[in-house]
Amino acid sequence: MPVATSTRISGVASRYAQSLFDIALEAKSLDKVEQQLGEFETLIADSEDLRRLIESPVFSTDEQLKAISAIADKAGLDGVFGNFLKVVASNRRLFALPGMIEAFRAIADEHRGVVTAQVASAFELTADQEKELKATLKDVAGKDVEVDVTVDPSLLGGLIVKIGSRQIDTSLRTKLQSMKLALKEVG
Repeated sequence: MPVATSTRISGVASRYAQSLFDIALEAKSLDKVEQQLGEFETLIADSEDLRRLIESPVFSTDEQLKAISAIADKAGLDGVFGNFLKVVASNRRLFALPGMIEAFRAIADEHRGVVTAQVASAFELTADQEKELKATLKDVAGKDVEVDVTVDPSLLGGLIVKIGSRQIDTSLRTKLQSMKLALKEVG
């Protein structure tokens, strides 16, 4: 059953990700596929030309397939993931690759019993704080938790934690806004 962690992941991306996951699991190459997914994601982030190839509809199927094949071969993206990239290019679905990568990670995490929490913090967390946060969230979620921390100084203090559809907001900004509303109602 495909897992969609956000509305940004399309049905196409979820289906392709589920297929990649099933094949990787069957081939006992889940770890290798995850590693190569990360490598390919880095390539996308580092290359404007690759992003253009993936996002632009002006390239023909042959052009996309040749380019993706050359990139995969040069980067050593072979086996299950290399073949997957070629199928995606052949089917003109390169535009959905970022969503496929996100959906694949969600499926793999669910398979391992891990959930990812999106954490916004006013300040950079220390390793000890992150470890303590993971332990606390594990108690709340009932599963191992990976945290994706972003720093947002506008929070002033505290955290905003999102796990699935749940959100815990302990930010100072929100507390101050609530107090401001309460004072307006009184006055």
